[in-house]
Amino acid sequence: MQDTNELHRQILEVIALIPYGKVASYGQIAKLAGLPKHARLVGYVLKHLDKQSEIPWYRVINSQGKISVTRINERGENIQQMLLEQEGIYLLNGKVSLKTFGWQL
Repeated sequence: MQDTNELHRQILEVIALIPYGKVASYGQIAKLAGLPKHARLVGYVLKHLDKQSEIPWYRVINSQGKISVTRINERGENIQQMLLEQEGIYLLNGKVSLKTFGWQL
């Protein structure tokens, strides 16, 4: 088994490739990082990401198009939703359309 830091690095490298205005699912990131079936590890890595990181963590959503509700600013706004909207990615009924905004390779 590879070193944990190496696995985290692989995941972050893939996330860094997600283009502006696009999103990818945890499972898609895991598969592209060579770690199929490790979507939870992607979530773990993102949860422990340094708040100052340049990695576009907010472009990673779940396979149903739902965003995380864990990062809220002092005004109670969802930071992930705000960052996505700045890139023109909007939520409809609480979900991002993977058909419209999904990262296609």
